[in-house]
Amino acid sequence: MTTSPPPTVSPDQVWWSAPADQREGRPLLVLLHGHGMDEQMGAGVRDRLPPELVLASIRGPLRVRSGYGWFPLDASLRLEQVDEAAHRVVRWVAAQTRHPSVGVLGFSQGSSIGLQAMRLDPDLFAYGVVLSGFAAPLPVAGDAELRRRLPPVFSGRGDADPLVPAPLVALTDQWLADHTTLTRRVYRGLGHDVSPAEIEDLTAFLRAQLPGG
Repeated sequence: MTTSPPPTVSPDQVWWSAPADQREGRPLLVLLHGHGMDEQMGAGVRDRLPPELVLASIRGPLRVRSGYGWFPLDASLRLEQVDEAAHRVVRWVAAQTRHPSVGVLGFSQGSSIGLQAMRLDPDLFAYGVVLSGFAAPLPVAGDAELRRRLPPVFSGRGDADPLVPAPLVALTDQWLADHTTLTRRVYRGLGHDVSPAEIEDLTAFLRAQLPGG
């Protein structure tokens, strides 16, 4: 029997790219990993993203095999669980008050949580990144405000990704086009992964979001 995850993000669930005395005043990028991964995703990409950013990689609340997840991928899934996980992220990010801007980057399942967090609190995030990801299919209260603001979002995926169903890809692409200022890239031959070319495009997008970018 799966126990209920804690209602908030605890300090031991967060990997930081910089010690506490080197974070204040720097733009923050929140990383949300995919199903079966963990917060060490941050350590894996730290040297590939702009050094001006402080990265905070959050571990999902559900234990999954050798890693963690944000919500189950079986018959026990309820769409409310996406909201519950996104609310945890929103509450944690809202407490990070020492940064001039905050972006959110999600890979796979983590991207659905990142987008949901933006939809729950459109004031909180300056931009978003969706890698091999998808949006939850039901409307959210903040959608109208996002449509008005059109925050920058980078979306990258491979055309050989077998894990995200085509109808969900189409729904996500349409939602992003309607609610964000979208930079969309599709990489030929790439599966459910991130390629060097995608990292290069992502880095250019992130640099454009930095103060003065």
